[in-house]
This record gives sequence, structure tokens and C-alpha cells, in this order.
Amino acid sequence: MVTLERLRPGHAEAVLAFERENRDYFARFITDRGDAYFTHFADRHRALLAEQDAGVCHFHLVLGEQGTLLGRVNLVDVADGSAELGYRIGERAAGRGVATAAVREVCRLAAGTYGLRVLTARVTLDNPASMTVLARNGFTEEGEVTIDGRPALGFRRPLTPEGRRRLTAG
Repeated sequence: MVTLERLRPGHAEAVLAFERENRDYFARFITDRGDAYFTHFADRHRALLAEQDAGVCHFHLVLGEQGTLLGRVNLVDVADGSAELGYRIGERAAGRGVATAAVREVCRLAAGTYGLRVLTARVTLDNPASMTVLARNGFTEEGEVTIDGRPALGFRRPLTPEGRRRLTAG
């Protein structure tokens, strides 16, 4: 079982340790954040909290049963009832259903707590596990896109009953 906890100032040390521990693992799937990310992490963390306070993003830690930081799941670019979903699960928790559970929970929060109507996501073609997570959570493929110049697919998930009906009827 996983739980999501909204990002807070006190999370900075744990998030930095998590990102350092998983840096090489994440770089296999997504563009590396670069050394500056780690050097200026405190500033970056404060900037994320400011974005969250402004309501343009919702950042969450994915915690295991013992409160262990397993990953992160975020809703960014919140506007007009929609947001883009992004997530990263640490190497130690990969392949255990953590991402599927975290995305399911953030979809619930997006619809209920945050009042969003639709989520989008993008996944590079060399990350089929992430595509599976999205499919298991009701996302449907929307077409080809790129991420940092790499071929990818875009996905969409309506969160309202009306949107889901339109999706299945179309």
C-alpha cells in the first residue's frame, strides 16, 4: 500500500537523498536533471513550493507502509481544469505496482481535491512500463509527441463522468 503526501518544506532533505540515490536509474528513462539541480536543490525546492502555493502545480511524495520515500507523483501546469501528470518511482520500488497505485491515487485527488477534469501525460517510446501504468489507470493514447527530442506518446484521461462517457462513445 502506498500513500501520497503533499510536498512540504520539511521534505527537502528526503527528496534530495531520493533524487541522488536514483539519479543514474532515472537517467535511463528521462533526461538527467544535471549537476545544478543537486547543487541548488534548496532553491529549487522553495520554487516548487511557491508554484504549489500559487495553485499551478501539485507535488506529492509516494510513501510506503513504513513512511519510506518510494517516489514522486506530480500534477504540473494546472490550468482550465487540466494538468500534466508526471511521476518517478525509485529503483528499489520499481516493478511492484507502486507507480500504478500512486497514479490511481493522484487521479482521485485530481478529480476530488483539486477539481480537475482531465489529465495528460507523455512517455518516451523506450519506457513501456510507464505506458502500462497509464493504461491501467484509464489513460488513452492520443498520438506521437517528443520529450527532449526523443520520440514519445501523449496520453489523456478524463476525470469527470461526462468526459469518460465521451471517451468510450467516441
